[in-house]
Amino acid sequence: MAKNRMLQFVTVGKETPEKRPANLRAQDFHEIYREYAAEKAAEQAGRCSQCGVPYCQSHCPLHNNIPDWLRLTAEGRLQEAYEISQATNTFPEICGRICPQDRLCEGNCVIEQSGHGTVTIGSVEKYITDTAWENGWVQPIRPHAERTESVGIIGAGPGGLAAADMLRRRGVQVTVYDRYDRAGGLLTYGIPGFKLEKPVVMQRIDQLEEAGVQFVMNCNVGEDISFDAIRGQHDAVLIATGVYKARDIAAPGVGAKGIVKALDYLTASNRKSFGDDVAEFDSGELNAEGKRVVVIGGGDTAMDCVRTAIRQGATSVKCLYRRDRANMPGSQREVQNAEEEGVEFVWLTAPKGFTGGDAVEGVMVQRMRLGAPDATGRQSPEIIEGADYVEPADLVVQALGFEPEDVPTLWGVPDLAVTRWGTIKADFRTHETSLPGVYAAGDIVRGASLVVWAIRDGREAAEAILDYLAQPAQVAAE
Repeated sequence: MAKNRMLQFVTVGKETPEKRPANLRAQDFHEIYREYAAEKAAEQAGRCSQCGVPYCQSHCPLHNNIPDWLRLTAEGRLQEAYEISQATNTFPEICGRICPQDRLCEGNCVIEQSGHGTVTIGSVEKYITDTAWENGWVQPIRPHAERTESVGIIGAGPGGLAAADMLRRRGVQVTVYDRYDRAGGLLTYGIPGFKLEKPVVMQRIDQLEEAGVQFVMNCNVGEDISFDAIRGQHDAVLIATGVYKARDIAAPGVGAKGIVKALDYLTASNRKSFGDDVAEFDSGELNAEGKRVVVIGGGDTAMDCVRTAIRQGATSVKCLYRRDRANMPGSQREVQNAEEEGVEFVWLTAPKGFTGGDAVEGVMVQRMRLGAPDATGRQSPEIIEGADYVEPADLVVQALGFEPEDVPTLWGVPDLAVTRWGTIKADFRTHETSLPGVYAAGDIVRGASLVVWAIRDGREAAEAILDYLAQPAQVAAE
């Protein structure tokens, strides 16, 4: 019986959840995809071929047991599907919304390779977990026994929260320190609501607080509290700060008013969605309304910026990227969504400088062509001489990626080893750093990466910390 509900890909076509019309969704910050109906979720899950070697699972950083929860969804056993999904993923409803499935699980789906169109894994994952929350299947975190050991986590982003969840479930006392006034890191302030509505994040943070995780907010390590003080208060420490230092453009006129950093711009917009007073937004400094906006960059952060500017009522929104569409790092699905909403992509272009006096008036643009491949195998952009032009702009958003802050200097811990890129040096299996009892996970180790990798790292680090706490020397020290 169950088998009859699977292998439907031959007769049933791929069907993603309906998108709200572009002209309507561009006017608000609500998520753009509608929810599957139960019948449609089961139908689409039933397209899974139940491969003997599921490439979707092996290409998922969390190695989620995707074929099993697709089968359970097709059979209408949604609570069991959620339990399977939750077993390997701390935040499946978040990954279902923001993971680049086209590059991970769905991009490696066997039936996609055979020309039948991928199983819509991300949409089903989102549906399963949203249904679980609605039906009360998401259980409170209640440890079987409390432990005396304490772990301090620096950073309330996805890596830190994933580790906090796992440690708390095992009864460990957990305190999370973060520089912002709300937990969630980039989930809260870096990703717009049209991709990830904030109540989805807040419900997980509420779950952790109800479980006894202590959050110390508005706390800058190295200023409000020393790193040594945190180490002294806890049996182990996890560094999960992410990378927040924006890459700057070195070009004439870069300091002019109206040239802003992507994270500042997105944070201001997200704060407004919470109803906060944001002076920089209200003054127009970080508000695109009525402006000609140019976003520089081609990653997912750039996509978030251009689509935010559309919703703020920009007069025009253009994205400059130095390579072509095929070579951009951002999700192709996000590019399509942006184009539908009115964003213009100007491929093979890069900024040479900025015109205007105190305030930016335009971007001096160099036209590029793709030359020989670089060390990564991607074709390197080359400048086309004599093809420069000026793109008028009232607001320029720099979305060129992020680099790690100088943590050893900022925190006064010179013995904390870093790589030549400035990321914290940590064992790739245990996440141990050069300091005893100190671990690191997520972007501060990897460099700017995906939320799903941060979740995986946080979970792995939590397991390693549990092993560390179980060592006889730790017991003796207590």
